[in-house]
Amino acid sequence: MKRANTFELIPQSDEDEELLRRLLDASAALWNEINYERRENYADPDGDVWDISEYRGRYGGTLGASTVQQIERKNREAWKSFFSLKKKGEANSKPGFWGNSEDGRELRTYIRNTSYSVEWGEYSRLEILVGKDLKDEYGLGYRERLRLEVRGDPNWKEYEKQGRLELFYDEQAQSFRAFQPVTISEDHSRLASPLASEEAALDIGANNLVACTTTTGKQYLYEGRDLFKRFRQTTREIARVQSLLEDGRYSSHRIRRLYDRRTKRRDHARDALARDLIERLYDEGVSTVYVGALTDVLDAHWSVETNAKTHNFWAFRAFVNRLACTAEEYGMSVEVRSEAWTSQECPNCGSTADTIRHQDTLTCSCGFEGHADLKASETFLRRHQNSESSDWRTRHSVSRQWQTTVTRSMARPVCLKWDDHNWSESPRSVPNEEHTNPQVASVGR
Repeated sequence: MKRANTFELIPQSDEDEELLRRLLDASAALWNEINYERRENYADPDGDVWDISEYRGRYGGTLGASTVQQIERKNREAWKSFFSLKKKGEANSKPGFWGNSEDGRELRTYIRNTSYSVEWGEYSRLEILVGKDLKDEYGLGYRERLRLEVRGDPNWKEYEKQGRLELFYDEQAQSFRAFQPVTISEDHSRLASPLASEEAALDIGANNLVACTTTTGKQYLYEGRDLFKRFRQTTREIARVQSLLEDGRYSSHRIRRLYDRRTKRRDHARDALARDLIERLYDEGVSTVYVGALTDVLDAHWSVETNAKTHNFWAFRAFVNRLACTAEEYGMSVEVRSEAWTSQECPNCGSTADTIRHQDTLTCSCGFEGHADLKASETFLRRHQNSESSDWRTRHSVSRQWQTTVTRSMARPVCLKWDDHNWSESPRSVPNEEHTNPQVASVGR
């Protein structure tokens, strides 16, 4: 079973930090040289992309021969991926560069699995191989490695095999980080097993990234407006910089950096959301998570902004994959199901024709008023709890009986906002949670 550890790295001195930065910068310079040579060979009708120079002589003293090999191998993988996508006819571009010496390189490297070691404990540490020239310059012994403090509590401390280590400097968090792929046995592939057999349903969006309802009566709302606003601001800045390019040019180092920053911000928040939500659901005893398929939403409510939010910003498929991988660690399953019309369906009378949605509010002519996304997740959950019925629409005629399938009354929703590092509970209450019709207010309570 494949898993991964991610953790923060802390240099133990200013000299160690300088050494680490030089190692990462030299790795980026090597990547750029290899990539430039391959691009030139690609443009040459008689050139061979795979035929490149020998770089160990120039970079081995700084990086070590094994790290030179790993960076060349990583670049080769990137080009193989490029050719594979090109063969399929999918839009793609040639592998890019890791910055430049004038504007700054992306600090990143790859360490072979036999060239590093991690020691877990009260004071965890990572030791990595560096080249002989750097060792001599910074006073490291012949067999000594650069030692860095590990901050964080990785999920997988016991594993059968460790993979190639990725080290990089995270500009957003202003810290050095590591990504360690590991192979673990089937017996150790889970952090835990479900505490009960409860269920949860997720309504996916962009104004609110996730609205979740569980059969225990808990509801969670992850707000996304600020994240999407920053995403759009960066997108506009990319368009502005592109408009200043000379004719015939389509990209620049600054544009690539903006794209990279936009993607990393989104992915960091998305991955943290998956982890935060699954851990909360595990504590609730949830074993099955239903996720609404966004194709239903796009078919019914397509617009330029909806498409931008659900595809470019939200990256739905990547989120579901991350959610499923995280859930698997806790023995939970994730199932993508149809959620057609749940955001327009009145949870009181079952009507979709007499409801009006305005931003976060759903109202119905029967007197219902509530938070649209939270109520959609409730409806979605009830629908799949009753999946033994072949036609869910026939249940609308017995809406009171249908309403009781979520066996516990709803607790006050937990609202969460992103602060660039964590999803934190917000003191702001969810608006429009009171019903205008007192008869509706009594349902499910």
